This record gives sequence, C-alpha cells and structure tokens, in this order.
Amino acid sequence: MQKPTRIGSYRDLDVWQFAMGIVIDVYRVTRAFPAEEKFGLVAQLRRAAVAIPSNIAEGRNRLGAAEFRRFVSIARGSVAEVETQLAVAVALGYVGAGEIASLSSRLDQLSKMLFGLYRRLAA
Repeated sequence: MQKPTRIGSYRDLDVWQFAMGIVIDVYRVTRAFPAEEKFGLVAQLRRAAVAIPSNIAEGRNRLGAAEFRRFVSIARGSVAEVETQLAVAVALGYVGAGEIASLSSRLDQLSKMLFGLYRRLAA
C-alpha cells in the first residue's frame, strides 16, 4: 500500500484553493445586491463563504486528523449555508438563478470535495 503524500500547508490543498475562488465569486455576486442588504444577507453570505476556506485552514493547522476532520465538517456546513442564502437571494429577486448557476454547481462540487477529504481523514 502506498503511503499518502504529506501536505505541507493548507494552501497546498486543492479544496482550499477551490474554496478561495468561491469566496471571490460570492463577493462579486453580492456587490449587485440592494444597499439595504449590506448588513443583512450580503454580510451573512460573505461570512459563510469566507468560513469555508478559513475552517479548512484552521483544521489543517490543528493537531491531528480528528481535529482537521471536524473543521472540514464545519466547512461543509458553511457550503450549505451559502447555498441556502443564495436561494433566498434568488427568491427575493436580488440575483437570477441563471446568474448563479455556475456558482451553485461549483458549491456542489466543493461539498463533494470536502466530503471526500472528510472520509480520507477517517482512514
């Protein structure tokens, strides 16, 4: 059996890099939201998006796979938060479903990546 490659930093993780791209996209999408949402849905969406790579980074720098696994689970929960908040934004007419279709697809892909990492950390 081949020994897994050691990861030097959370920055080396594809899942962290992918999550960082999603943060940028969420910031871009929320720029067009109404000004009155600045401290409401915009702030919540941005916070939840930033929480994804932040939890991956924090978990990676904790001691042990179990701690890392817990933070990966939290990051996956934040993906669901972002998805839900985007659904609210669509329902309120702040953004069209077509405008965020690519982002929604990438969020689904990120959730799968995080689940794969979560399972790998249990091994």
